[in-house]
Amino acid sequence: MLETGIKAPDFTLEDKDGNRVSLSDFLGKKVVLYFYPKDNTPGCTRQACAFAQSFDKFREKDVAVIGISKDNAASHRRFAEKYGLPFVILSDPELFAIKAYDVWQEKKLYGKVSMGVVRTTYIIDENGVIEKVMPKVKPDTNASDILEYLG
Repeated sequence: MLETGIKAPDFTLEDKDGNRVSLSDFLGKKVVLYFYPKDNTPGCTRQACAFAQSFDKFREKDVAVIGISKDNAASHRRFAEKYGLPFVILSDPELFAIKAYDVWQEKKLYGKVSMGVVRTTYIIDENGVIEKVMPKVKPDTNASDILEYLG
């Protein structure tokens, strides 16, 4: 995991519509950057829906929400349409941001070891500096935990 107080690595990735989006586009605004394993899986769907349900509260605080997984743009488009996700979802099939933020790690499931995205959230301040790191977040409470932290 990256640590608080360091400059957040910039990236440019495609959103669900094929538009190129950079982290630096959000300078001057606080950003919730959350990494998740896969579209349309139970935990990832609950996490995304929790962010969607809280989206107005994030907007009131002038906080951008960005989700990143290695799924392609078409998968993200279907995922966003199916669940009415109003925030930015970025596709990182080459693992550029995923590796830059150190969330591509060894995972164990039922005794099987594989590499994958560890569900992690970063809060990045208005100057592009990592303010808070939330490793191994719980899908159901991630959005509400962040809102509580933001006050």
